[in-house]
Amino acid sequence: MARVALVTGGQRGIGAAISEALQAAGRKVVASYAGNDAAAQAFTERTGIPCYKFDVGDFDACVAAVQKIEAEVGPVEVLVNNAGITRDAMMRKLTRQMWDDVIDTNLGSCYNMCKAVWDGMTSRKFGRIVNIGSVNGQAGQLGQVNYAAAKSGIHGFTKALAQEGARNQVTVNAVAPGYVDTEMVRAVPADVLEKIIARIPRGRLGTAQDIARGVAFLTADEADFITGSTLSINGGQHMY
Repeated sequence: MARVALVTGGQRGIGAAISEALQAAGRKVVASYAGNDAAAQAFTERTGIPCYKFDVGDFDACVAAVQKIEAEVGPVEVLVNNAGITRDAMMRKLTRQMWDDVIDTNLGSCYNMCKAVWDGMTSRKFGRIVNIGSVNGQAGQLGQVNYAAAKSGIHGFTKALAQEGARNQVTVNAVAPGYVDTEMVRAVPADVLEKIIARIPRGRLGTAQDIARGVAFLTADEADFITGSTLSINGGQHMY
């Protein structure tokens, strides 16, 4: 039987590309979303991938959703923590609520979702977890203290959890995208976007498919000797 893959924020942008790439790789994919019912319905109609609505920043909601998905679809053996938000502001204007919203959704969700699937994965002796970080979690970014902190935390979380999962054949890796051609990035003022692209050695924005191919690689059954790694997909913008 096809392994069940759950992709959070999996019906739009990078998440949609990941969901479709995993489906093409033979996974039985389920996507989560937070609030856009119309987009979720359209995605399901186009791809056949079911969408479940819940808040990844809410621990109890995550546990309940995973239980529902496993009862209706099957045990979650591949988890991609992709859901994320931005609440950008310089420190002078950054409120505690803006901080909490980003930390809870982007970093807290990794704990919530991994906790919900962990016992099942370790008991079955198989699991693939990929957490979506960011180049801005590696290099920092002006006006994104909350976002950079959350994404940087994901990279540390990944390395620590990988050590726990290794003995039970559960791999935990991260992908750190650079600037990708999504609605969010295209909303950046043209002059600012020009400067961003000028700093990318490849000379272009990434595509959602660039990121999805990396996730598909790390979640393959054959990727069992790769764990605790961060795969940077950024066109050479940040190398270390």
